[in-house]
Amino acid sequence: MLRRFLMPVMAANLLCGSAAGQTYQANLGPMPLDAATNANMLGRGEASATLEGKTLTVSGHFAGLPSQATKAHLFVGIAIGVPGSEGFDLTVSQVDAGTLSGQVALTAKQAAAFRTGKLYVQIDSQKAPTGNLWGWLLPQHHDTPPGVPQQGPWFLPQLDTPSR
Repeated sequence: MLRRFLMPVMAANLLCGSAAGQTYQANLGPMPLDAATNANMLGRGEASATLEGKTLTVSGHFAGLPSQATKAHLFVGIAIGVPGSEGFDLTVSQVDAGTLSGQVALTAKQAAAFRTGKLYVQIDSQKAPTGNLWGWLLPQHHDTPPGVPQQGPWFLPQLDTPSR
């Protein structure tokens, strides 16, 4: 009896590419970085997001900004690493080291973009008002610290992120 009920549910999840309850993460780093912006693009952070039904919950932290944070956003891009259009405002601590958070209701198209790694977090600061830290939300994976050899399989966003 239970098998008859679970099989259609599992099949529907596979067909829809469900990311429900799955945690995605972002490594927030300075972007875009060039000679002109180098002095104002400092800091690091992390964010995570979980989709439950239509509600996406985002949280994270950051430190080392050259000036206080002013805004945080969740953007929808056209591909991993490609900037896109603004989607949602997030709550951010207006300091140089703090937290960000938010809950947003996604459309079916936005949920598909989330599952395929096209959503990214951006933190603006006083010295970098169009983006100090950026990071694309990708399926949760292990990151090794700099200088430490990677053990086991590597996470390759272009291969390990669902395409639908």
